[in-house]
Amino acid sequence: MSGESASGTSGRSGTSGPHWVNTWTAMPQLTEVHNMPPPPFTGEDAVLVDTTLRQTVRVTTGGGRMRLRFSNAFGDTPLPLTAVSVALPLDGRAGVSAIEPGSSRPVTFGGRASATVPVGAQLVSDPLDFGLRPGSNLTVTTYLAEGQASLALTSHPGSRTTSYLQNGDHTRERDLPGATPVDHWYLLSDVEVLSGAGTAAVAVVGDSLTDGRGSTTNANDRWPDQFLDRLRARPRTADVAVLNQAAGGNRVLNDGLGPNLLARLDRDVLARSGVSWLIVFEGVNDIGTAAATPAAQRRVTADLITAYEQIIVRARAQGIRVYGATLTPLGGNVPYDDPAGHREAARQEVNTWIRTSGRFDAVIDFDRAVRDPADPARLHPDLHTGDWLHLNPAGYRTLALAVPTRLFHS
Repeated sequence: MSGESASGTSGRSGTSGPHWVNTWTAMPQLTEVHNMPPPPFTGEDAVLVDTTLRQTVRVTTGGGRMRLRFSNAFGDTPLPLTAVSVALPLDGRAGVSAIEPGSSRPVTFGGRASATVPVGAQLVSDPLDFGLRPGSNLTVTTYLAEGQASLALTSHPGSRTTSYLQNGDHTRERDLPGATPVDHWYLLSDVEVLSGAGTAAVAVVGDSLTDGRGSTTNANDRWPDQFLDRLRARPRTADVAVLNQAAGGNRVLNDGLGPNLLARLDRDVLARSGVSWLIVFEGVNDIGTAAATPAAQRRVTADLITAYEQIIVRARAQGIRVYGATLTPLGGNVPYDDPAGHREAARQEVNTWIRTSGRFDAVIDFDRAVRDPADPARLHPDLHTGDWLHLNPAGYRTLALAVPTRLFHS
């Protein structure tokens, strides 16, 4: 399912001792109107006033010390955090409002319970002694007394995980009966753990196919989650963290849902802690939103290849190995498929370059893994959601199985 370039096999960035590694991420973006918190949590000119927000996230690698990062990347006013706590969710489950009794711990910032995230910035919490098992779920509860004094809210709408909103300060409560459920993440962008010298992370940049559209809410069965399960089952890769830096509708070249990949690469990959590898699986939305004409598709093909070259150069400058994933079929999808086949021709040309250019350190052939052998321009009928573009959990498992684990150990 894959091929490797002449640059050889994998290797981790060297570290001489304990270091911080990102264990969970969610790509920050500006919240669209339809993804804002429901009333009464969004007002006319402020959001999350006097609100407790409880969220669960799945960490990938574990450790005994952790810290959080909150993002105000798209805010146009400061973001005041009144109180934050972490806990283990009840029965270890994702998307639940209850926590395990006795597991809650307060989070501090410079020794203080409250903090303010400046406009456009992120804020890192103090380290906290709190044991996290690899592949387990973590509950983060945040209270905002003042809320944010605008509607420019930073979030990750495609959480595929249920969060809870309730008025008042309930950061220490064991459950939030009557809370309002929402399937979005807000404000929280990263969890880090203090890890041993051999621990490193693989970052994945992508669109809705990596963000998990078509996966099961609260089941963590996106392809990066299922790939993590494979890594954890092998001793040589059991300590590899997997960072999902994807968002539905995202593009490589132009802004859409979230900044374009070239613009967000520094923030979402190069500045993340402990990244040794990068998987690039993005470009279908660029092809699908470019006009279905020969000239437009020639242009987007050339621009995508140039962009991949830029990503490779910038990541390698930070000692990160870059793996290219081929773009999966779009045949039969409305509106991306065009009768004349101009977009399919562009996809094929991009995939040929990914496979044969030798520029990537390795190639992961997702196209071959999920296409229909009888009609290679289309997904296998058993593996998609019905729209001929997005995969179902079985399709995401097929992608996870197509990634060679040998690429992620020394």
